[in-house]
Amino acid sequence: MTLRKEDRNALVTLRLEKAKKTLIEAKDNIELGHWHAATNRLYYACFYAVCALLVQKGITARTHSGVVNQLGLHFVKEGLISEEQNKLYVRLFGLRQTGDYDDWIILQEDDVTPFVEPVQTFIEEIENLIMNNE
Repeated sequence: MTLRKEDRNALVTLRLEKAKKTLIEAKDNIELGHWHAATNRLYYACFYAVCALLVQKGITARTHSGVVNQLGLHFVKEGLISEEQNKLYVRLFGLRQTGDYDDWIILQEDDVTPFVEPVQTFIEEIENLIMNNE
């Protein structure tokens, strides 16, 4: 499905706002000591930002792994997103999966809190990339 430019821009804005709100949800969960929920929200904050970037470029992905792959192919490989930022996103994807599906893994504060600032930076960098390519 091809979106009109106005619709694409609206969707990009919506996804960026969702990324920022989801980061706030992650921080709220951290304050409550809900480590699995916080990890989930940190991942989704990044996911929504990446989805905004993909939408802006007209790139589609049908799965979470597809989003990871498209980011690498179109932005990391091209030098628009750093390897470090990509590793952050991939690490959060793995942690979110572990937290959601592995009954034997218990995430703790030290597993989660180091990601807050890098996720904030990740979202800001994605937003800057979007704004500079409008």
